[in-house]
Amino acid sequence: METVTLTIDGRNVVAERGITVLEAALENGIYIPHLCYHPDFESHSACRLCLVDTGDGELLPSCRLTVAPGMVVTTNSQMIERARRSILEMMVADHHTTCRGCPSSGQCELQRIMGRLRIDRKRLERLRWPTEDLPRDTSNPFFDFDPNRCVLCGICVKTCEEIQGADAIYYTARGNMTRIAPFGNKPFAQSRCESCGECVVRCPVGALVTKNVQRPKQEVKSVCPYCGVGCGIYLGIREGVIVDVRGDTASPVNGGHLCVRGRYGWRFVHSPERLTTPLVKKSGELVPASWDEALSLVAERLAGYRGDRFAMVTSIKLTNEEAYLAQKFARTVMDSNNIDSDARLSDAPTLAALQRTVGMGATSPLSELAQAATILAIGTNATETHPVVGARLRQAARRGASLIVANPREIDLCRHARMWLRPHLGTDVALIMGICRVILEEGLVDASLVDEKAAGLTAWRESLRDFSLGRVERITGVPQEEIAEAARLLASGPTAIVYGAGITQHTHGTDNVLALINLALLLNTGNDSLRLYPLQAHNNALGVCDMGCLPDYLPGYAAVADASVRERLAAVWKADLPASPGRTLTEMWSALASGTVKALYLVGADPLSTMPGHEAVRQALASAAFVVVQDMFLTETARHADVVLPAASFAEQEGTFTNMERRLQRVRRAISPVGDSRPGWQIITELAGRMGSKGFAFGSAAEIMAEVAALVPPYEKASPEESTLCSFPAADRRFAPLAYEPVEKIADIDYPLLLVTESCLYHHGNWSARVAGLKVLADEPFLQVNPKDAADYGVTNGQMVQVASKQGEMVTKAIVSDVTPPGVVTLKGGAQDLQALQAGLTAVRIVPQTE
Repeated sequence: METVTLTIDGRNVVAERGITVLEAALENGIYIPHLCYHPDFESHSACRLCLVDTGDGELLPSCRLTVAPGMVVTTNSQMIERARRSILEMMVADHHTTCRGCPSSGQCELQRIMGRLRIDRKRLERLRWPTEDLPRDTSNPFFDFDPNRCVLCGICVKTCEEIQGADAIYYTARGNMTRIAPFGNKPFAQSRCESCGECVVRCPVGALVTKNVQRPKQEVKSVCPYCGVGCGIYLGIREGVIVDVRGDTASPVNGGHLCVRGRYGWRFVHSPERLTTPLVKKSGELVPASWDEALSLVAERLAGYRGDRFAMVTSIKLTNEEAYLAQKFARTVMDSNNIDSDARLSDAPTLAALQRTVGMGATSPLSELAQAATILAIGTNATETHPVVGARLRQAARRGASLIVANPREIDLCRHARMWLRPHLGTDVALIMGICRVILEEGLVDASLVDEKAAGLTAWRESLRDFSLGRVERITGVPQEEIAEAARLLASGPTAIVYGAGITQHTHGTDNVLALINLALLLNTGNDSLRLYPLQAHNNALGVCDMGCLPDYLPGYAAVADASVRERLAAVWKADLPASPGRTLTEMWSALASGTVKALYLVGADPLSTMPGHEAVRQALASAAFVVVQDMFLTETARHADVVLPAASFAEQEGTFTNMERRLQRVRRAISPVGDSRPGWQIITELAGRMGSKGFAFGSAAEIMAEVAALVPPYEKASPEESTLCSFPAADRRFAPLAYEPVEKIADIDYPLLLVTESCLYHHGNWSARVAGLKVLADEPFLQVNPKDAADYGVTNGQMVQVASKQGEMVTKAIVSDVTPPGVVTLKGGAQDLQALQAGLTAVRIVPQTE
């Protein structure tokens, strides 16, 4: 690091070359008053309070003044103080000076500066005060905006522009009428504001404040339990209750940045719908029971269904410790490999493709995303599903990276993209292979290096012969010129590939991921990192799979069929292990319906809300002889159970999560479990003990992780305390030849339109559905219909329509918009009844409703 030496207020200061005088002063404990400066973004010198004198008689804002060798700076003098007083008094003249009742009182930077400059009420009485108050905006369920307390520092504007990238708020009007407001001067709740709260936590005064704010008495470090990003957080605790959440600025994952779910979605922990006692079904009704009664019943009934008659489904929201014990219970206590998780629905194609080509350690740390010159975002609406990653994609585009969005729908990222490719649904393999062919044919990469670093190039290159640009254009609908331009951009510099459920939740999901891995190999073979970023749907999707909650793999992805692995585990677990792979999640339902599987144990899983075509799941549950559900809430699935066991939330137990980078992070107990609920790992250990197993004598989550580390080497080297990466051994890189397989034609004369469901920023499973503020912000489900289709079927904007498929039907509002292509309708929202309509890619008809 190159440094310079300067003098500030008579002190010699050594500072990094290129930083500002204000930053150098603050780093060395020299306070210069300021309101508009924030270390997270470039200074913009709006408040002018940080004036300093460099000896030439001119006062300059220190937030814009770069340090120079030998510079002599004075931060405080009579001339500087007079200037600051004048500036501050003009600010205060438009600001409520009554601090009593202000939520920011005591933490207000304006209050602090007024005290340092000794400005009192008498001095201010000579100023002309506003004659009327501006209306407060209380529309957002999580925070309020009071323009009367705003000092126009611009920090909120810069935050929304540079940190979140939403561009939701800006200055309105001019002169002494200048105000801060959302775009179009709309209320916050009706604007494009994403309610992330980043502007609220940076506001230096009381203009943007959290509703009903309570200051915590202590903070506990933890991890956000929502999406796969795994943002670091601090839970603010007061009187045994969570009252606040803030981002962990030291986290290597998010650096303190949070989305609306991470900052405000914790309220489900204190939902009145939480289960507080075990429930047992008697005479067809679930009634409260003691733990002894409930566990004795479960132990007694499950004992009669060992082997292939038992199945277990785990949630991908569990801690690693819960997931590890769940699969161990299934295999050693119940003698069954019939264990799977809801990762099967979204993340299994990624795991299968990685195993086949580059190994499990091929995903990349998020920190490398900032180094990419080109980013391909395909099959993802990241600003809605993984908002912190979505914000990073916006930031990258702002810095000059070439963002290429491949999505049939027009999503928010399109307005930040250099290119938007709009392929037909189900044609991703053809598009990606076409791009790869251009890269090779035009010599945009060193083919000899690629051949040296990865196997199978010749066979894969042969498979590219089927993907001429003309054929790819006919298949995908993307013009040849755009495919070629995208290929050249992708080959022009360090390239990152970000993909989501639009790639994986597909009948050809594994092929889609293989195609992306081929592209990553082609572009990044000379690098250790492939810069591949699969966006896992939930917080611990990777961890649950790493722990062995798969029917064909044991912990660490050791094959069930490998006898030597089974022997090694049997020696540790002191139990023989079943040798045949078990049933997948989708296979379990038919096995239950046929009576082959009799007993089902659901650990945090709610298939009636997450599985497509849930009528088959409902019938399977009804056919089961015995169903156990372990959950925080009485979900729709839990209502079909014979026994319901109340589980503790992430904030009420110790454990670890593994995020999308495979970063192992610790979850800490911050509050006591609600009612008589218990951590999931404790429930399983006691149940196993009651069933005669001696391999579950664990006294803490740390003891469980110690056993995991002994069996899964990447976890042995990782430290949850330090949030380190679990490095799976690198595999030999290999290309995968592919052929394009058209999606089976499912639209017909009765159901002529294809239905796509789109995630909602404010809805992420049954936890967010129990946060009142998120429900306020989430729109009711609505159907986006292309103007051409709207005209064909007589649908007008805002009209209620019936949407019907072979699986079911619902009535919702239609929004006529060209963001969705012709022939495709998009159901946007998080309602659980959407599952009644859809089983994978589904054909529907729409019928306008008349009043």
